[in-house]
Amino acid sequence: MRIDERIERHYPELGPQERKAADTLLDRLGDLAVYNAAELAQLSGVSKATMSRLFRRLGFADYNEVKEHVRSLRSSGVPIAANNADSGVNQHLALEQQNLKRLFDGLDDARLHEATRLLAGARNVVLLGFRNSFPLALHLRQQLLQCRPGVALAPQPGQSVGEELAGLGEADVVVLLGFRRRPEGFHNVLKAAGATGASTILIADPSARWLAAEASISIECPLEGSAAFDSYATAMSLMSILANGVLAARGRSGRNRIREITSVYDSLREIERG
Repeated sequence: MRIDERIERHYPELGPQERKAADTLLDRLGDLAVYNAAELAQLSGVSKATMSRLFRRLGFADYNEVKEHVRSLRSSGVPIAANNADSGVNQHLALEQQNLKRLFDGLDDARLHEATRLLAGARNVVLLGFRNSFPLALHLRQQLLQCRPGVALAPQPGQSVGEELAGLGEADVVVLLGFRRRPEGFHNVLKAAGATGASTILIADPSARWLAAEASISIECPLEGSAAFDSYATAMSLMSILANGVLAARGRSGRNRIREITSVYDSLREIERG
């Protein structure tokens, strides 16, 4: 059980001092790394012994175990707000830059070239994104469609995945975007995509590292944000690189498609002119 669930379960049986300690613990979950047990007890207005007693009642051996539990929750994508909701632009910027550096330090040219080659030359490209990954898949589809046909997004709202994978083969590519808090069956979808014979490209955060060996290509995007929610700046940057790489690989056919799309935009008056 998560720590908030444990507190809720035991709250009615807590004494007044333990309740104060529990309230402070909930309020400070996002900041636990900067406090020791004595400081947290002082913030609560209770004794260190009361705080330790609360930890044991909740099923933790000590404060270090509490912090490790909260760290694991955050690593799995659970939003945990810091007490200071505004962490500051400079801190946010520094972490974004760090994430981008980690992405590109781990992305060698050969792997990037192979990914763009597959995306450019595939008969069909199927983009699979669930939950938080769906908007990223939608954006990548919009980018790829500018320079090549045959790009599908799955699952469509209210639909399932099976019909999207049926009929795929060695000439096709399935891109699976698997960012954290993935649905339970994500691993099965990855295996099913590979079983079709299609090449698979896994784009995910570090929590999906254990799945990397089952994909033809795997690219890892750090998501750590300076506050409660993940940041997808690295993922969006990767989408831009992939789309530009596909356009370059498609050469004249890609450029011709862009001109054709632009002409249709003009005839339908879909896009404003600057």
